Amino acid sequence: MSASLDQLISRAERLLSRLEAILPQPLTAPDWSASVAFRYRKRAGRPVIEPVRHVASIRLADIREVDGQKERLVRNTEQFVAGRSANNALLTGARGTGKSSLIKACLNEFSDRGLRLIEVDKADLVDLPDIVDLVAGRPERFIIYCDDLSFDEGEPGYKALKSILDGSVAAATANVLIYATSNRRHLLPEYMKENLSYQHTEDGEVHPGEVVEEKISLSERFGLWISFYPFSQEEYLTIAAQWLRHFGVSEEAIAAARQEALVWALERGSRSGRVAYQFARDYAGRQAGAPA
Repeated sequence: MSASLDQLISRAERLLSRLEAILPQPLTAPDWSASVAFRYRKRAGRPVIEPVRHVASIRLADIREVDGQKERLVRNTEQFVAGRSANNALLTGARGTGKSSLIKACLNEFSDRGLRLIEVDKADLVDLPDIVDLVAGRPERFIIYCDDLSFDEGEPGYKALKSILDGSVAAATANVLIYATSNRRHLLPEYMKENLSYQHTEDGEVHPGEVVEEKISLSERFGLWISFYPFSQEEYLTIAAQWLRHFGVSEEAIAAARQEALVWALERGSRSGRVAYQFARDYAGRQAGAPA
């Protein structure tokens, strides 16, 4: 009888272990002292916040030709870190112009004052309320960072983000802001047929239809919009020169590199800051290996 009972208990324990592996697990806090940046991920179906071991070292001084955009985001972030009112921010515009780099540079600028960053993929935005609840009692200030954000019709993360930004009972706490980057200002795809829903009144005003209003509504919930634009040739060359100096290239070599930098951009069809950085890495590497 005792042996049968032991077998039954053993089988029950194995069954419970299997059930625990597949049942939803609560989000637990990481070691907040392990880093200043974290990633929210799902591991075997379990939500985890993992510390980033090697945080990008970019500084505000490294980001050039976007001074107006930089000033607005730095001011907003400084207000947030100081415990004053600040806005969620949406950075939109041309690719490779420094949107993501600017957010990372703000983290490095203010991390010693308690600023922390948690990167969340758009597929995991449905879990935003859980993340907000987890950090609500912490003394640090948290930026929830969503990179390259855009939605297709019906994606669940859209409604979760919209609710957290504004309009939900479970709003974000005072120590949380959301910073997002996107190539799309309205974050949802827009179609020609939707223009037919616009209404033209007798006084000449134009009013968007319900579908258009819904697509605009998410962007409007970000209190701060910062737009980025393609760089001119001279702006691109200035950024390339800045990165070449960063990599230790001499002024004489930088002046000689202008034509190569332009060819590099032409081959890639873009004069973005990202392309300038990639050119500088290549050129500096070749210079370092060249015979004296």
